[in-house]
Amino acid sequence: MDQNNAYLKFDKSRMVNLEYSLKREILRTNRRGAYHCTTLVECNTRKQHGLLVMPVPKLDNSNHVLLSSFDETVVQHGADFNLGIHKYDGNNYSPMGHKYIREFNCDSLPRTIYRVGGVVLSKEKMFSLEDNTIFIRYTLLDAHSPTIMRFKPFLAFREINELTSENSVAEHGYKEVENGISMQMYSGYPELFMQFSKEVNFVFEPNWYKGIEYERDKEEGLDYKEDLYVPGYFELPIAKGESIIFSASDVKADTSKLSLLFEDGIKERTPRSSFFNCLKNSGHQFYFRPTKEELYLLNGYPWGRVAAREQFMALPGLTFGLGKPESFEEVMDTAIPAIKNFMEGKPVSGFLQDITNADVLLWVLRSLKKYHIADHDRFYVKYAELVNDIVTFIHEGKHPYLKPLANGLLSVDNHSNLPSWMHSAAVPENIRSTRSGCLVEINAFWFNALMFNQEIALHKKNEKLAKKMGLLAEITKNSFLDIFLNDGGYLYDYVIGNYVDWSVRPNMLLAIACDYPLLDKRQSKSILDIITKELLTPKGIRSLSPKSIGFRPRSEGSVNDRLYSAYNGAAWPWLLGIYMEVYIKIFQKSGYSFLERLLIGIEEEMSNDGIGSLSAIYDGSIPYFGHGPISYATNVAGVLKALNLQNSFADEY
Repeated sequence: MDQNNAYLKFDKSRMVNLEYSLKREILRTNRRGAYHCTTLVECNTRKQHGLLVMPVPKLDNSNHVLLSSFDETVVQHGADFNLGIHKYDGNNYSPMGHKYIREFNCDSLPRTIYRVGGVVLSKEKMFSLEDNTIFIRYTLLDAHSPTIMRFKPFLAFREINELTSENSVAEHGYKEVENGISMQMYSGYPELFMQFSKEVNFVFEPNWYKGIEYERDKEEGLDYKEDLYVPGYFELPIAKGESIIFSASDVKADTSKLSLLFEDGIKERTPRSSFFNCLKNSGHQFYFRPTKEELYLLNGYPWGRVAAREQFMALPGLTFGLGKPESFEEVMDTAIPAIKNFMEGKPVSGFLQDITNADVLLWVLRSLKKYHIADHDRFYVKYAELVNDIVTFIHEGKHPYLKPLANGLLSVDNHSNLPSWMHSAAVPENIRSTRSGCLVEINAFWFNALMFNQEIALHKKNEKLAKKMGLLAEITKNSFLDIFLNDGGYLYDYVIGNYVDWSVRPNMLLAIACDYPLLDKRQSKSILDIITKELLTPKGIRSLSPKSIGFRPRSEGSVNDRLYSAYNGAAWPWLLGIYMEVYIKIFQKSGYSFLERLLIGIEEEMSNDGIGSLSAIYDGSIPYFGHGPISYATNVAGVLKALNLQNSFADEY
């Protein structure tokens, strides 16, 4: 690709402006949970940032920062030019290597061009797709005199949500390996191998760099200061036109193959040359293979994890939306043992312990319906029995957090678990959503589950089961319309006893987007009109209307304030895919130009926050800034769905 026409390119004026560049982050991952994440100028601003961050199963199920950063110095005529950058107390940055940056782009690999006097240096980073390895390729594009490069590794060896400080327990020693060294600062950690593609001299000069600050953590009221250990520095000459490769990994490299590995890795990358390609790359980053036999979806970066609800919310978009139906099967097949253990009253271990939350099995069924639509025949071979097992489990009242009522609806208690996507474990109970009793989306999903199971029974000529499911679905539908449909032309968000919640929230959008409709077209249009007027923003669908009590659109203030905003006014992009699906059903061809414009505001985010991806939430009012994890699975999945809908809509009309 012509670098001058790169889709994701940032020039000198933006890079040297720290107000701009420190608020934009890059992320690269493998398929095993490891990643590299930092800002455009490589000044870490979060404790979760690092050059090599990876799982350490011997310690826990979390990620750990091994190599925090890797500072380069160009040496010419005995003068040092430091290209690194760190923040210290008093808003002091040292060194200030960003002033040497001439441009940055990340259409293919993150590539930074530095100019230091007559020296022009290219730096490209690539994360191995399979191993816990980060590669950096340095190419000296121009130099008028002999040039030497020095490199300082800043080591952390800590869990991503913790901070470290100078201590006497850390092991300062190192081992010499081919073209580099290895270190293991603490027991239980793997060795960190730091190697080059050519012979290098390592100078042991141990030192703790104290008081490094993480500005984003500081802004959010979190612990933000730590000490990092630098064991010394590497030094080697580099000639004009020469490229050298550095690798950091938990396995020793064959340094003679580093250049070949780098070149082969480039061929496997899809350039981030368009909106869709950005989301495609981002979507693949959520794939997590702890073993060859397992596949999960992470919920976000840089502090994400496997979360059952979010995995199944994102599953169709991150598989069918990427043209990977086989990955849907892998994720579902990995989850089935946990689903069955839960339904059989056995302990649920591993990554899906939260599969017990009230609505998760309903999201599983929703995902399976999407698979049924995509591959009807294969569905009946693999998953038809599972659908009936789940529906029976819920209907018979065996789910500990879903209570079947006499009127056919399901009730939940918001104090006993986290019953919906609007209930987060991160939110303290005193500010957690009050949604309890009969939730609108849970009961719409339940009606659809009954209808889905009826369709399966009819296909298998099980008339007795089909009749039973049909009667249950009819009772549920009548109760749903009687209880949730209000005189305002939309749906109550939840009903508990004699209390009805009039808040305008996006959960009714989930209800009218179901495959088996509960409402007629006129009723659905009325609901969609209200969502459009009160919830739609350029960045997604608000979690609460400005006309409703408790509306707080801006994610700002204390940690609790920001968590409250997430479910009481902030906008969520993943809902746009569902919104567009409903809009097309109702308005068909006449809605195309509106939907085309709708995605423009989302595409703008490819150059903000996490470059090439979407943050977890956005302000529900101007200026619509992004917040939270810089790459969020359900949002990427939802917008992929929206893009695919737009493209298929354009082809049809």
